[in-house]
Amino acid sequence: MRRKNAGVTLLELMLVVMILGLLTAIAVPGYRKYAIRASRADAKAALLTMAGQLERCFTRFNSYDSDDGCAVASGVTSTDGKYIVNITDQTSVGYSLEAVPQGGQADDEECATFTLDSASVKGVTGTEDPQRCWGR
Repeated sequence: MRRKNAGVTLLELMLVVMILGLLTAIAVPGYRKYAIRASRADAKAALLTMAGQLERCFTRFNSYDSDDGCAVASGVTSTDGKYIVNITDQTSVGYSLEAVPQGGQADDEECATFTLDSASVKGVTGTEDPQRCWGR
C-alpha cells in the first residue's frame, strides 16, 4: 500500500515565498505612487481655501495686503498634513501662494510644489505639466 503525503515540501514552501516576494516587489512601488498622486488633492484644497480667504479680504477691504486689514496666516498646514501653504507674495492688487510637500509627499518629483496666484494661474515646480497635476 502507498502512503499519502500529508504536508508540503521545503521546495514548495520556498516557491510560494518567492512568488509572494515578487508580487510585493511589484505592488508596493505602484501603491506608493498612487498614494502620492492621491495626496495631491490635499495641496489643491489647501491652496483654494487660502485663495478664498484672500478673495474675501479683497471683497471686504478692496486689497489683498495684510497692512490694509487682510489677516490671512501664512505657513498653514494642510488638512492631511501633507503640505505647508505659504503666501509668497501679497500686495494690495495680488497674491501668490505655494503648497510645499512635507514628509513622504516630498518624494513627489512629478508635481512637487503647487502654486496659485490671484489671476488663478496654477503651476507646479515638478517635472510634470501643471495642467496634468492640477487636473488629476
